[in-house]
Amino acid sequence: MQAGWPLLGASWRSRAHTARWAACLLAGAAAAATIGEWLALVLLACGAAELAARHPRRHPAARQDTGQDTGQDGGQGRRPGGITALPVLATGAITGGVLASVAWVAFKAGALSYGGGFVIIPLMQPDAVSHYHWMTAAQFLNAVALGQITPGPVVQTVAAVGYAAAGLAGGILASAVAFAPSFSFVLLGARRFDRLRGDRRARAFLGGAGPAAIGAILGSAVPLTRALTQPWQYAVLGAALVLMLALRRGVVLTLLTAGAAGTLIAVARGPLPY
Repeated sequence: MQAGWPLLGASWRSRAHTARWAACLLAGAAAAATIGEWLALVLLACGAAELAARHPRRHPAARQDTGQDTGQDGGQGRRPGGITALPVLATGAITGGVLASVAWVAFKAGALSYGGGFVIIPLMQPDAVSHYHWMTAAQFLNAVALGQITPGPVVQTVAAVGYAAAGLAGGILASAVAFAPSFSFVLLGARRFDRLRGDRRARAFLGGAGPAAIGAILGSAVPLTRALTQPWQYAVLGAALVLMLALRRGVVLTLLTAGAAGTLIAVARGPLPY
């Protein structure tokens, strides 16, 4: 909640249409809370809907002579290497062993974590907990917490999932694969970023996908909250909300304070989540 809340203001001020903005925000939040494995499709649909609303498709006759849109390279070399690996990884996840499945899950997290690291939560949790049964819901929550108290929150969470699936080799593989899409986009597409940022169609797409991603960040709190199993954990959650949202304390201080509370519960032989 604290990660998504500050993003709302800037996104609200740059909105093109209030109703569409709110619809995309709610769609992202609902998808993250309920159908996390399909979140990427919701983000794409929101971006496509905003693009269609701002730039309706013209009659084909009005779009003759589109050579300038094809670029100088005739469309060659435009696809980042991470995207071309998608069908290979998907096939490996279906026909291969656990390492292939780890690579596929890590690739999805690295390629589709649009808008911030918390977007990977609804993307990864169904795979790690419900589909492959590598972790329990409580263990996945621990992996997210581990990511927040160490550098590189996305990669550390992905690495923890890979470790749960296949030990040290799985953790290393998951970390490497999760980095691959972003490195590919930067190395192969950096020269086109400025042109892309100035493109009206790209801005229109992001005008829909952006609020949906913010909604997904906020909505990811729902599956994480459902992973809580002990009453005292809800008290810690409430205190964390007060510290971060009301008192505006930092993430590290809040996590350390909450961790100290959990340690005291353990020393007092209180019930612990499993």
